Amino acid sequence: MLDRLGQFEKFVEFCIVLVDRTLEPRADQARLGLVEHPEVALELQHRLLPLTDHHHSLASAGGDYKHPSLVSRTVTLSPDETMDEDRPFLIGVAGGSNSGKTTIATRLAELVGEDRLSLIELDSYYIERSDEPLEVRAAANYDHPDAFDWELLNDHIAALSAGATVQVPIYDYSIHDRSDRYETVHASKVIVVEGILVLWEPRLRDRFDLKIFIDTPADLRLVRRLRRDVAERGRTPENILDQYLETVRPAHERFIEPSKRHADVIVPEGGLNRPAIEVLLARVRELTLD
Repeated sequence: MLDRLGQFEKFVEFCIVLVDRTLEPRADQARLGLVEHPEVALELQHRLLPLTDHHHSLASAGGDYKHPSLVSRTVTLSPDETMDEDRPFLIGVAGGSNSGKTTIATRLAELVGEDRLSLIELDSYYIERSDEPLEVRAAANYDHPDAFDWELLNDHIAALSAGATVQVPIYDYSIHDRSDRYETVHASKVIVVEGILVLWEPRLRDRFDLKIFIDTPADLRLVRRLRRDVAERGRTPENILDQYLETVRPAHERFIEPSKRHADVIVPEGGLNRPAIEVLLARVRELTLD
């Protein structure tokens, strides 16, 4: 039995060598040793695994791989090669509506501390609609890329990267428009940008050092949306389902789901995935150490 196990391990090592020779990692994916697959990120069934070498990856992952070709190579870069020490480390967290991305981003911010991590929410950058009547604003498609002020968001991220402070608009869901209030966000060592389409917009996506996609089944996202919008936004189930079928679902299939291919890391189950949160938290803590 032991001889067979040893032969199997040697065979696996031989296969890894062949994979290594055929897969060349992209420069923008050589980040943190998490995922180096050139086309699709490493996706595990129930947890996100930080890979240090091939022996560790196969021994630890066991049968959790969804596809045998999703093999990660660790590329060790020096600090100078990885990023400019004077600028913050930018993380983009995307996923469908109610996938759990906000839970993960907020949890990271709480655990790391506001002085070391700045959180930017895409919802804050819905375009201003004060010149439209309420019924028009209520019927707008808020899951389409045109619903967001990408110019302002990119300007703010550039300013934060340069060490400046920005005034982020506060969105009021009850009136479907920006309020007259702002939130002051200071520059920090790590900046997390969270939202449904943060991996869709090319200029924003190219700024990220780490791109994360929260992958949660559609039925679970819909149930969460029903609970949230009824309890927090005063909407009826009928209104929520109509909006889901007319705008949310089509936008997800057309814009959000395809943006997953840009992710370095795919996290199943969102905020329910505690091991994934722990791994991400460990990485962020490494970046914020003095």
